[in-house]
Amino acid sequence: MRIALLTLESALSAAAVLRLAEQQAERIVLIGRSLPYRAAAGGMPGQMRAHWRRSGPRLLPYLLVNYGLPQALGGLRRALGRGALSGFARRRGIPLLAVEDVNGPAMAAALRAARPDLILSFHFDQILRAEILALAPLGGINVHPSLLPRHRGPVPTLWAMRETPPAFGVTVHRMVPRIDAGAILAQQAVSLPPGVTASTAARLLHEAGAALLGPLLAALEAAAAPPAGRPQDLSQPGAPYCPFPSAGALREMAWQGQRTVGWEDLHAALAAPVG
Repeated sequence: MRIALLTLESALSAAAVLRLAEQQAERIVLIGRSLPYRAAAGGMPGQMRAHWRRSGPRLLPYLLVNYGLPQALGGLRRALGRGALSGFARRRGIPLLAVEDVNGPAMAAALRAARPDLILSFHFDQILRAEILALAPLGGINVHPSLLPRHRGPVPTLWAMRETPPAFGVTVHRMVPRIDAGAILAQQAVSLPPGVTASTAARLLHEAGAALLGPLLAALEAAAAPPAGRPQDLSQPGAPYCPFPSAGALREMAWQGQRTVGWEDLHAALAAPVG
């Protein structure tokens, strides 16, 4: 089975993605790395202003530690020829594409050239249209760090830790042109230490997602027909889309002693295998 791997450079998933890539090296034929601060999304200044207006100042450390810092370090390491994922791709002869628009002509051409059987999204921040998913015979699957249909959206661990008790887990689901809405192929609840930050929770859940993928990919390759999966019931009470949190929600988390990021997360970001 030939796999096109789509990901995003982040301290939350870099180690899990690199480990997965090394485990699936014989299957991966294309790697797409999203450009999160692309012009179409407002660039870094525009995105930070939007986050400030929506979530206030408390979300910015989470974003800077887990995305801004890894993006800067990744660019520097690639320039020095010491990038982790780029080095893996170079050694294996796998094309690595910086993805400005996953639905644009450059991505479509890369997929047609690579001829993947499956598109695998692992912490990727762009929504694939149906015509892009159709370029892989088995379609696409995504790893999401929550127990779908609960906590659909970009920062699921922030919402999961607000519940009593926290409801952490990871799901692999089929991709459809709607955020985190496709049929569920595999799912696992994950117990995490009390008092864990949202950042640490996300790192641990991405690691669990990578472990969940191994047997699933083997089963997909062996199946005579691709499994349909279990459809999500998005009408149930716990299923609404969970966006970036409001300033009020983050303030309430702080009052309750729930942290989005800590010093241990800064250390993890500095040590993440980015680039």
